[in-house]
Amino acid sequence: MADKITEFPPGNPQTDPYGFLGFVRNPDGSVARILDMPKTPVSSFDKSPVLLVKDIPVNQSKNTFVRIFLPRKAIESSPGTKLPLLIFIHGGGFVICSAATPYFESLYNSFTVDIPVVMVSIEYRLAPEHRLPAAYEDCMEVMQWIKSPQDEWLTKYADLSNSFLMGSSAGGNIAYHVGLSASSCVDDLKPLEIKGLILHQPFFGGTKRTESELRADNDKILPPCVTDVMWELSLPVGVDRNHEFCNPLLSIKSDRFDQIRALGWKILVTGYEGDSLLDHQINFVEALQEKGVALVAKFAEGGYHGADTFELPRVYALCELVKEFVQSIVC
Repeated sequence: MADKITEFPPGNPQTDPYGFLGFVRNPDGSVARILDMPKTPVSSFDKSPVLLVKDIPVNQSKNTFVRIFLPRKAIESSPGTKLPLLIFIHGGGFVICSAATPYFESLYNSFTVDIPVVMVSIEYRLAPEHRLPAAYEDCMEVMQWIKSPQDEWLTKYADLSNSFLMGSSAGGNIAYHVGLSASSCVDDLKPLEIKGLILHQPFFGGTKRTESELRADNDKILPPCVTDVMWELSLPVGVDRNHEFCNPLLSIKSDRFDQIRALGWKILVTGYEGDSLLDHQINFVEALQEKGVALVAKFAEGGYHGADTFELPRVYALCELVKEFVQSIVC
C-alpha cells in the first residue's frame, strides 16, 4: 500500500470506485487515503488583474480556513460601498476536494467579478477521517467567525446584512443542513444575516435507486457505485443512506421550515437534467415547495454532475442564475 500523498489521477469508477476517489480498501475492511487532488496556492492569484485572494485560518486545531476573494474594483469603489457576501461550500462527496482545488477557480473568478460579491470559500474537514456532521459543524463555526470579522476585506467591503449561503454537490447538502441550523439562531449570528440559500446540484440520496441513478450506471463522473462509496465513507458509522444527512425527505416535518418562511429566506436550487442525482433533487424541491418554502428550481438541459467544473459555458450560465437571484433580493 502506498504511503505517499500524490496527485489525484482519473480512473475507472465502475471497476474500482475506491481507487477512483483516491482510496484503497484494505483486506480488513478499513479504508486508507492514498491519493489527493492538487491544490492551488493562494500566491498563484497575485498577478490576477481582477481578483485579490487570501487564506485566513479559522480553527488551527482542525486545519480549517477560509479563502476570501475580493474584486479589485471594490477597492476603487466609492468609500462605504459594500458588496453582498457569498459564503461558498465546495463539493467532492464529503471525501475529496478543497477550497483550493483548481477545478473551482473558474467559478470563483466568474462569481466574484461578474455578480459581483465578496466570496468566502470554506475549507472544512473531510471524511472518512472526519465523518458527518464534522463538515456541518465546521461551516457553522465559520459562520460564527464571520459575524465578528477581524479581516479588513470583510469589514470594509462585505455587506454582512446581505449574505448568501451557497454550496455545490456535497456543498449543497452542507448548505442545506447548515442553513437549517442557522435559521434557528439568527440573533446569535448578527450582524451576519443570511438572505437566501443557493443549492447547486445538491448531493442527496437514499437506499432506493431512482430512475436517474439507474440510467447513470455507466456514468464516467458519478455513477451510483461511486456515490455509494462516498456515503459509506462519510455517514456516521452504522447508519444507511436513509439517514437524514443523506435523505432529507425522511426528516421533513410540518414545522421544519417555519423559521425559514418567517425570515423570508429564499432558496435557489440549480442543476442539470443529465445529473445522476436529478431525481433526488427534484423530489427535494417538490417536498419543500409543498411546505410553502419560497423556492425556485432551475435545471439546465443536458449536462452531468459537475459539468460546470469542466465546461466554462456552464460556469457562466450558472453565474447568471446566481446573479439574478442575488440581485432580486439584495436591498
